[in-house]
Amino acid sequence: MQTDFDIAICGAGPVGLALAALLVRHGKQADRIALIDAKSVEQSAQDPRSIALSYGSQQLLEKIGAWPIAATAIHQIHVSRRAHFGRTLIDRSAYALPALGHVTRYGAIVSALNARVADTDVNMLRPRTVSGVSTSSTMVTLDFTDQSSCSAQLVVQAEGGIYNEQTKKTLHRDYEQTAIVAHVHVDAAIAHRAYERFTDEGPLALLPQEDGYALVWCVRPKTAERLLALPDTTFLQELGHAFGTRLGNFTACSKRNAFPLGLNAKPDTSERLIAIGNAAQTLHPVAGQGLNLGLRDAAVLAQLLGTHAIPDALQKFAEKRRTDRNTTIHLTDLMARVFADNARGIVSQTLLGISLGVVDALQPAKKFLAEQMMFGRRP
Repeated sequence: MQTDFDIAICGAGPVGLALAALLVRHGKQADRIALIDAKSVEQSAQDPRSIALSYGSQQLLEKIGAWPIAATAIHQIHVSRRAHFGRTLIDRSAYALPALGHVTRYGAIVSALNARVADTDVNMLRPRTVSGVSTSSTMVTLDFTDQSSCSAQLVVQAEGGIYNEQTKKTLHRDYEQTAIVAHVHVDAAIAHRAYERFTDEGPLALLPQEDGYALVWCVRPKTAERLLALPDTTFLQELGHAFGTRLGNFTACSKRNAFPLGLNAKPDTSERLIAIGNAAQTLHPVAGQGLNLGLRDAAVLAQLLGTHAIPDALQKFAEKRRTDRNTTIHLTDLMARVFADNARGIVSQTLLGISLGVVDALQPAKKFLAEQMMFGRRP
């Protein structure tokens, strides 16, 4: 079995898989690349989580050959503040695009990307769990729990995990919020319109998906405990009270899951180790930017590794990604902290509602927000 590689990618989620496929497209020798993950291909393909893809991410998947997949298009995004004046409506027609983004399943994305990588000679080391990492001036050695090991000139960490299970990075903040996720149904759906609704405790997102909506409801931990314990009927009533009547009544929901929310970004770097995607910056889910930011990381890193030696590529990567990463991190952090740090009804939350009306009236501000969500900031 081959144990020596040029590049080893830890994490075969969408970001790691996209990086592997793009490296080959940019001329890297496929059999000198290793893709490592603790889950099998079959396990990843069965993951039902909902994922929001920006238009820019869809273009990237199309370039790789991992599009189309089963997905629901977003034509409009309605942003509002509950019980306050002001809202912003972003419409695809203003940008002459077929869609602002898409909502799909995690399993659908990784299945399509796995199929593309499987067509190459990239080494798939899975299921395999890394137990230790040691670095020298010329290579990185990865030890696995099955007592085997491999080495690479560069290791890319592309698997971040859940916020509260991560090692603290330079920029770390606990928002004291929990996200409740589920698939819900309504009796007056508006096709292809997504909602970001700011409530007293955090944002509530409804993303059109299949025959209903993917729900991401951010609340304080004690509220989350109470909501998770409710029977479906009562939970849907509370959801309706928080969201309003724009979609009629909430009629059904799937099993509810929850996870804690925080910011964990700017990891330590070295000449032989680099983190991208969720491993580099775990964000609040407001505006659904985490995966999209990670795919942009993968695209830039693959391009640079295809044309530069490793040290130069990593230096240029940091320079090229600084603007987009910082803008996305600080924008989502600002919106999250409005709710995490303040009590109900204070001035900053009211100003957020007013500012939505201002954004809707000022086309440059609206264009900035839309382009950041679809494509990210260019340096």
